[in-house]
Amino acid sequence: MSDAKSVNRLAVSLCMMSGVFMQALDTTIANVALPYMQGSVSASQDEIAWVLTSYIVAAAIMTPPTGFLASRFGVKRVFLFAVGGFTIVSMLCGAAQTLPEIVVFRILQGMFGAPLVPLAQTVMFNIATRDGQGRSMASFGMAVMVAPIVGPVLGGWLTSSYSWRYIFYVNLPMGVAAFLGTLAFVHDEGGDRKVKLDWFGFAALSVAVGCMQVVLDRGEELDWFSSKEILWETVAGATALYLFAAHTLTTQRSFARPTIFKDVNLAAGTAFIFVIGLTYYSSLALQPPFLEQLMNYPSVAAGLVMGPRGFGTMLGMLIVGRLTGKVNVRYLLGGGLLLVAASFYFMTGWTPDISNTAIATTGFAQGLGLGFIFVPLSAIALSTLSPAQRPEGAGMYSLARNLGSSMGISVVTALLARSTQENHAIIGSAATPFNRMLRQPDVSRFWNLFTPGGAAALDAEITRQAQIIAYTNDYKMLMIATFCAVPLIVIFKQKKRQG
Repeated sequence: MSDAKSVNRLAVSLCMMSGVFMQALDTTIANVALPYMQGSVSASQDEIAWVLTSYIVAAAIMTPPTGFLASRFGVKRVFLFAVGGFTIVSMLCGAAQTLPEIVVFRILQGMFGAPLVPLAQTVMFNIATRDGQGRSMASFGMAVMVAPIVGPVLGGWLTSSYSWRYIFYVNLPMGVAAFLGTLAFVHDEGGDRKVKLDWFGFAALSVAVGCMQVVLDRGEELDWFSSKEILWETVAGATALYLFAAHTLTTQRSFARPTIFKDVNLAAGTAFIFVIGLTYYSSLALQPPFLEQLMNYPSVAAGLVMGPRGFGTMLGMLIVGRLTGKVNVRYLLGGGLLLVAASFYFMTGWTPDISNTAIATTGFAQGLGLGFIFVPLSAIALSTLSPAQRPEGAGMYSLARNLGSSMGISVVTALLARSTQENHAIIGSAATPFNRMLRQPDVSRFWNLFTPGGAAALDAEITRQAQIIAYTNDYKMLMIATFCAVPLIVIFKQKKRQG
C-alpha cells in the first residue's frame, strides 16, 4: 500500500466520521435544552417531546432506502446530498421561531441524516484492508457511540453559555468539513439508473414504523387502549405491517429483499444491534433525569459525570479494534455483554446517595462493554455480504439500531411513569393519621398531614421514593434485555483467515 493511498484512506475516513458524528450527536444534544426550547416557543411538556421523537422516527423511516439510493445515484452523490441537506436544515432548526417549524425541520434533519451512518459504514469497510477492517470499524464506532455521550455535555454547555439555538448551529463546521472532504477525496463508479424502488413496500413500512412510535410515545399519557386514538393508530400500524410483510414475501422486487437475511451473520447482527440500541440509548435517556431531578445536578454537571462512559467506549474500541481478526468474535461479544449486564446490575442499587465515583465507575464499565460489542459486531455483520449487498445490509443494520433506540426510549419512559404511579399508591397507603411514625414530633414538624405545607412535603417525598424504585425496575428490565442477546453469539460464523 502506497503512502498516497494511506493518506487518501485517512482523509476518506475522517470525512465519513465527521458526517456520522454530526448525525449521531443530534440524537442526544437536544435533551438538556428542551426546557429552554419549551419556554422559547411556548410549548407544553408533551408537545416539546416531539422535538426528540420526530428526529428518531424520521431517521428510522429513511434508513432502509439507503441501499436503493446508493445503487441508483452512487454512494458519493447520496452522501454529499445527505450531509449538505443535514447542515442546511440544522441552521433552519436553530433559526426556527415556533414549535411546528422546529418539528418540521427536525423531521427533515432526520431524513437527511438517515443515510449518513450506513453509507459511511459501507465506505469505511470497503476502503479498509482485510487486516485493517477491525480498526476501521473501531473508528466508525467511536463516532456512532461516543457522539450521543458527548451530546448532553456539549448541549448543556452551549445552552447555558449561549442559547439553545447553538446546539444546531454547532453542526455547521462539521457539515462543511465533511462535504468538502467528500467532494475532494471520495470516488465511486456512480449509480445504475435502472434500479427502482418498491414504493408500496416503502410506504407500508413507513406507516407501520410511524404508527408504532406514536403509540409508544402517547400510550401512557392516553391510558393505552382505552383511547380511541391509540386504537386507530394500532390498527393502522398493524395493517401496514401486514401489507408490508405480505408484499415483501410475494413480489419479486420488494423494498426489503428477504433473501439478504439468508446471510446468517447479517440476520444475527441486526437482531443483536436492536437489543444494543434498546439498552444503550434507553440508559442514556434515563440517567440525565435521575441525576438532575433526584440528585439535583445542574445539566452541565450531569453531562460531565456521564463522561467516563464515553472514555470507556473509546478505550474498548481501541482495544478491540486490534483484537478483531485475532480473537474469536464470540469471546469479544460475550465479554462486552457481561460488562454491560454487570453495569445494569449495579445500577439497580442506585439511590440519590450514590457517590460520583460509583456513577463514573459504573458508566466507564458500561462504556467499555459497549466498545467491545460494537466494533466486532459491525465488522462481522457485513463481513459475509458481497460488496454490492453491503449498502442494503448496512441500511437494515442501522434501521434495527434506530428502531431499538426509539422503542427502548419510549418503553422505559412509559414504564418509569407507570411504576412511579403504582409505587406512589403503595407507599402513600401508609401515609395516614394512624401511622405512629408520622405522629413523632421530629417527623410531624416536616410531614404534617393536617397542614397544606406538611402534606405537600410528604407527597413530594413519597413521589421521590416511588421514582427511585421505578428507576430500579427500569434498570432491571435493561439488564434482562441485555442477556436476551447472549443466544445470538453462537450463531455468528467467522471467516477463516487466509494466508
